[in-house]
Amino acid sequence: MMDVLFLEKQKFSYVWLWLLLGTITLIPLYGIYKQIIIGEPFGDKPMPDIALILMLILMISILVLFRMMQLKTEINKKAILIHFSPFFKSKFEWSDIISFEFVNYGFVGYGIRFGTKYGTVYNIGGNKGLAIKLKNGKKYCIGTQTKNEMKGVIESLQKSKLQ
Repeated sequence: MMDVLFLEKQKFSYVWLWLLLGTITLIPLYGIYKQIIIGEPFGDKPMPDIALILMLILMISILVLFRMMQLKTEINKKAILIHFSPFFKSKFEWSDIISFEFVNYGFVGYGIRFGTKYGTVYNIGGNKGLAIKLKNGKKYCIGTQTKNEMKGVIESLQKSKLQ
């Protein structure tokens, strides 16, 4: 196992996001309470009971998914590894990287974004990242909240390769 020189774990920790998702989840919950438990229709054109239950299950699933999502970036002497859980893992060997730069990519949204000028962007928050270009022409950008720390590790790796 290779020594980890840099490790960053990012999660969705925005209060506004959790308030929004929580509020939206309360709507079908209240609908179930009013329509199924009390027996009064929920709204002018009430949904079938099963639709309310399925909507609640969907919203709880979305809450759980956002809670589980994490972008983990690890750098060692051989590669940059990213794990966007629970979806996938990727490994970028230093020998496959032809160029990299630290960029301010603006707001591209959160999660995984395809087709940006930096290629595929992996982002949990913020607008700073490590843009890399591989020998095969593919481009990626890995968002970071600790740009200076990541940059220091990469610069240290570069210096050790030159010596």
